[in-house]
Amino acid sequence: MAEIKEMEVEILNELGMHARAAASFVKEAAKYNSNIFIEKDGLEVNGKSIMGILMLAAPKGSKVKIKAVGDDAEKALTELVNLVKNKFGEDK
Repeated sequence: MAEIKEMEVEILNELGMHARAAASFVKEAAKYNSNIFIEKDGLEVNGKSIMGILMLAAPKGSKVKIKAVGDDAEKALTELVNLVKNKFGEDK
């Protein structure tokens, strides 16, 4: 049976979930077999789709829920949450 893991996280980088940040998220999400979803304000999108993520229009300070469903869900969620918390490698 597939694991389901989810966590809410705040977008911390200055530009929010813009194209470069979305691309970084998708690149990390693609490393895992689990299905990845991101939800903001009731809209849930595929976390492996740049266009889906951009549709969320998530600026700095917004809260998103990341959900991973699959055999490697825990590892995927941990790494994706760390990516968001580390501002997608920006603002250093």
